[in-house]
Amino acid sequence: EDASLVTTRLLDGTYVEGLYLEGARWDVKGGFLARQRPKELIQLMPLIEVVPVEANRLKLRDELPTPVYITQLRRNAMGVGLVFEANLSTKEHASLWVLQGVGLMLNDDS
Repeated sequence: EDASLVTTRLLDGTYVEGLYLEGARWDVKGGFLARQRPKELIQLMPLIEVVPVEANRLKLRDELPTPVYITQLRRNAMGVGLVFEANLSTKEHASLWVLQGVGLMLNDDS
């Protein structure tokens, strides 16, 4: 989704743009995680809708709890770097993406 097409605010949550996906690619047409293409290490994500939900009320089905880090180092000098977990749709088993090291980044370090 394009940020210019958003005309109304969300009641709960917000829209976020500018996140980078590492370890996978985002299938824009299908709206799910897909395997990376050769030589594409990171991908700019489309507009993401972020809605806060209590962990005990969350029911994940065909979604991967994907960590969102500040940088590609996944931590700073003090060992802090995890911001939150975003649930991304997937058609593959979660173990594939864990082994691929899938994560979202706020900065691309380039």
